[in-house]
Amino acid sequence: MEAFGMIETNSIARGIEAGDSIIKTADVQLVAAYAACPGKYIVMVRGAVSAVKSSIQVGAISAGKSLINDIVIANIHEQVFGALSCSTELNPKGAVGIIETYSLATAVLVSDAAVKAANVDLLEIRLGRGLGGKAFTVLTGDVSSVKAAVEAAIAANGIDGLLAHTAVIPRISKEMLRTLL
Repeated sequence: MEAFGMIETNSIARGIEAGDSIIKTADVQLVAAYAACPGKYIVMVRGAVSAVKSSIQVGAISAGKSLINDIVIANIHEQVFGALSCSTELNPKGAVGIIETYSLATAVLVSDAAVKAANVDLLEIRLGRGLGGKAFTVLTGDVSSVKAAVEAAIAANGIDGLLAHTAVIPRISKEMLRTLL
């Protein structure tokens, strides 16, 4: 079973150091690591569940007080990787859902929950570049599926308060859709 792990720090230097610890701890594959606004650093890896768990745990310890958030998702939905790399086709299927978060890691967590809960397609998970440290997910499907996916995302967020806002737009205009992607 493949897992996904991610740490988010409020320090670029500590984030890079934590990322190095993550990679050296276990047999994990680096998905991405980069600086995001405002001065955050994220590291994303994938691999076997036990390897990802131990690596992220070591990375979180290495990040220390700079750690904002860390997640491990066992059996991550494959659509998450395409949405993270912006390699999905722009093919809206009726309604569009937008999920906005204060944490980049939370955006991945709630996106995975959304796509697992309903028959939707993830179009993009945009993580913190030019967004003041926020992130957002764009997904599409029929209206009831998009509503169910957004509700699942809200539930997956729990009580940590890192989900900012959501919207379900039954028939988004072509002009506004182009601005999202």
